[in-house]
Amino acid sequence: MNLPKDFIIQTRELLGEERFTLLEKGLEMAPSTSIRFNPFKVSSASVSTALAPQQVPWCNEGYYLSERPNFTFDPLFHAGCYYVQEASSMFLYHVLKQVMPHQPLMALDLCAAPGGKTTLLRTLLPNESILFANEAIYNRANILVENIEKFGHSDVIVTNNYAADYKKTGLAFDLIVADVPCSGEGMFRKDEGAINQWSSQYVEKCQQLQSEIVSDIWHNLKEDGILIYSTCTFNALENEENVEWIIDELGAECIDIEVDSNWNITPALSNKVKGYRFLPGISKGEGLFMCALRKTSEHHARANKTKKSKQNNINTKSFDNWLQSQSSYSFIEKNEKIMALPQLLTPVYEQVANQLRILHAGITLGTQKGKSLIPHPSLAFSTQINRQAFCNEEVPYQQAISFLRKEAITLSPETPKGIVLITYNNQPIGFVNNLGNRANNLYSNEWKIKSGYLPEVIPSVITL
Repeated sequence: MNLPKDFIIQTRELLGEERFTLLEKGLEMAPSTSIRFNPFKVSSASVSTALAPQQVPWCNEGYYLSERPNFTFDPLFHAGCYYVQEASSMFLYHVLKQVMPHQPLMALDLCAAPGGKTTLLRTLLPNESILFANEAIYNRANILVENIEKFGHSDVIVTNNYAADYKKTGLAFDLIVADVPCSGEGMFRKDEGAINQWSSQYVEKCQQLQSEIVSDIWHNLKEDGILIYSTCTFNALENEENVEWIIDELGAECIDIEVDSNWNITPALSNKVKGYRFLPGISKGEGLFMCALRKTSEHHARANKTKKSKQNNINTKSFDNWLQSQSSYSFIEKNEKIMALPQLLTPVYEQVANQLRILHAGITLGTQKGKSLIPHPSLAFSTQINRQAFCNEEVPYQQAISFLRKEAITLSPETPKGIVLITYNNQPIGFVNNLGNRANNLYSNEWKIKSGYLPEVIPSVITL
């Protein structure tokens, strides 16, 4: 690996000769592959023994795989049964277990795309908690929406805003995860573009952007609230020095996290900071820095409003019983789509609907076509779908892949006309409208598999 000369000089000085030598060797090694189960969908899943799984020690649902399967051609991956996530990032699971209160929370994943930390956070939040997931870059925000919808939990709002936009909302969060944009040194062995982009000036630019992001969102963190700050880079400017700045300028204290010495996590390189570094060649994963901070300064954000939900004049007859406990939802029409908002989410949604760019909230039920509602692809992935409201058709592997390519599929002659829920391995993957002589594929164009390749061996990542 052709590392930038300035990076070598600076990182060797920062880490010391012994650690830098291990890091340098680690960057020449192949990166590990890891997945994390979705506990809302697969309560008794296991990783295929052919992949020689090894549990990620700091995350109960995480597993290392001995090789990287072709996830694109695994229907269970598209069904949201598991998420492909870098193992170091799963350290958030361990941190949250120690710092998160047990009562319902208002939480924000501030720089959330593509969605690994958001979905992990949602698995640990107490019941009746509300989670905002935000991404400032629009294209990345759409990827975030896809992953959140396929994950299937309804108590999430996805926004496409800058941190400063949250100031005017009056939202007050108990917990904010800020995996801030960084120089990406920790991704060198996975992304050659990160090496080509790197420079000392770029590191300084990232440090400034990170401090601006945290400063902008600090107003929305409650006093005694928790900020989890993380990057995927090695240098101290973006890590320890930024944390020291948060402590001194914004008013915070570090929270000590208990870790197992066998995990080979490198402690922060500053006595003032209780942070945790993952270094390839020392710990099993990509580069990561993470620190948990408690806000000690006075909180100025307004308390979250609680107001009576508006009653929406939407005729629910066209989607009667599509959801479990349908009476527990409010229904809102936006851009010809009907969204089902859990009652818990509705007042907060209404509070910010005109202030933030909301891309997703609750469950997207479908699109209005005349007097009919055509189910949205994401409804199939929701854990709250009432499967008994639809005819369910189980399909074999090749048909599942054809469906996920948005191709026409052939249903059995006994299949009734109308909306049919397609399942693979008893996991919903989408809808078709069965017309009898053909079935119109209702899968999303944006989500479809674009490759025409079909593997000779069916990918077997997890068994249900």
